[in-house]
Amino acid sequence: MNNTIAKPFLKWAGGKTQLLNDIAEALPVDFKNEPYTFVEPFVGSGAVLFWMLENFPNINRAIINDINGDLINTYRIIAQQPDQLIAILSQLQKEFHAFEIDAQGRKAYYMSKRAEFNQRNTDNCTHAALFIFLNRTCFNGLFRVNRSNHFNVPMGSYIKPLICDAENLRAVSQLLQKVEILQGDYQQTLDYVSGSTLFYFDPPYKPLSATSSFNSYAKDEFGDQEQIRLRDFCQTLDEKGHSWMLSNSDVKGNNLNNPFFDDLYAAFNINRVYARRNINSKGSKRGKLTELLITNYSYEQALSIA
Repeated sequence: MNNTIAKPFLKWAGGKTQLLNDIAEALPVDFKNEPYTFVEPFVGSGAVLFWMLENFPNINRAIINDINGDLINTYRIIAQQPDQLIAILSQLQKEFHAFEIDAQGRKAYYMSKRAEFNQRNTDNCTHAALFIFLNRTCFNGLFRVNRSNHFNVPMGSYIKPLICDAENLRAVSQLLQKVEILQGDYQQTLDYVSGSTLFYFDPPYKPLSATSSFNSYAKDEFGDQEQIRLRDFCQTLDEKGHSWMLSNSDVKGNNLNNPFFDDLYAAFNINRVYARRNINSKGSKRGKLTELLITNYSYEQALSIA
């Protein structure tokens, strides 16, 4: 029996590990005591999912979804074939670490694995291993694809990174046994729920500036019209009696003349919390800023912006 506490197996721009305390304070009053279904339509690295499953045994069902097919394939492989995945990752780690004093060889190896990943003609388990390998060795752990859905992030400066965390992968696999894993548009998650349900949304954030977007998490953009479509979906959930919480960037906190989300979610509860963003190509732009936690139920507001 693996008693390791499961944690995200990927580095991920916008990961929510640092917001877990704020999310805990923003949970519905009855969430800790009643049987619940927990739904993450934009699962990403799974920081909130794993924390929820580890800390709330009353979650009797969990559903995750993401539009990123490479990511969802990896979740499914971890759930179904952890030992096979670990074996492939162990070999990749051994081969990559062999270039410890050979920077050119290390880069050539990385580029060969990136090309293999982009061909997308391996078996699903190998593809998942390549996905994790690239995440652990690329620049800043950033996932970015072009319009052809080709991963195009250059190699990072890591010499001997941990690529195969076997203990954590087995812990994640164990937790995923109670999780239904979907791939596609987030709206499909509504078809799978009934009873007391909490949705947690962590969509691609609206950029704070024209140059701050990590283009692109998927080959299709998530612009303002998509943010509006998501708000409409949240309204539907509210009408059906489901609880939901949503994170996003605080564009008004960055620019008081930009009330995009304050206007968009004016009918709901908008709360501001502090977060630290560490994934940025410029160190001077990493640091504390406010983010939004929006809910369709009330809880004490953390911060206010005039």
